[in-house]
Amino acid sequence: MTEQKVAIVTAAGRGIGAGILKRLAKDGYRVAALSPSGAAKKLAEELGGIGIAGDVAKADDLKRLVDATLTAYGRIDAVVNNTGHPPKGALLEIADEAWHLGVDMVLLNVVRMARLVTPVMERQGGGAFVNILSYATFEPEAIFQLSGPLRAGVASFAKTYADQYAAKKIRMNNVLPGFVDSLPEKEAFRVRIPMGRYARAAEIASVVAFLVSDEASYITGQSLRVDGGITRSV
Repeated sequence: MTEQKVAIVTAAGRGIGAGILKRLAKDGYRVAALSPSGAAKKLAEELGGIGIAGDVAKADDLKRLVDATLTAYGRIDAVVNNTGHPPKGALLEIADEAWHLGVDMVLLNVVRMARLVTPVMERQGGGAFVNILSYATFEPEAIFQLSGPLRAGVASFAKTYADQYAAKKIRMNNVLPGFVDSLPEKEAFRVRIPMGRYARAAEIASVVAFLVSDEASYITGQSLRVDGGITRSV
């Protein structure tokens, strides 16, 4: 078993996921990553870690990632559950198949990773999960017909999980990014942001790095907006 802490990051081939992977490697974590294209595997290996080509919506791929991480390092200290956006469309015209895919992509991937990694963290005496959601998690928008309801479900699961495992020193929190510069910038979105710009992926990564660190040891079950002020709730 390595003495260095180990972090898993999913959907880490580009954008927010890649930014998180780079930041955690910089902070001294051994990293393991997954993305369908294999880009996360390539990036993880460049950072001295490991990765696999796989899909967060597939339980077998998540298990392969966890097994490969334990084989390589013998421990898992942090898991960052990141994923892409589920299918879009007119709300009542989205097919059941698309809803089921969205559940696998956004909600069940978090549940499945918790099932796989919680026993490892229990044996180790603690660990941390961070789920990457969206600024629209609690303020639904018409452009995120599937994403909003499903990410709200993740937030609810995270609170339930946090309550159950806090005494075992296993924490779970959510990060809710706004618009990030890994996406094409649209004026209609930018003008809604009080800070007047899209976030940099590195800015999201810095918040995740804090939440998985010992500096955040008393924070669990929380949803932290990192959106430049776009949401209005208090």
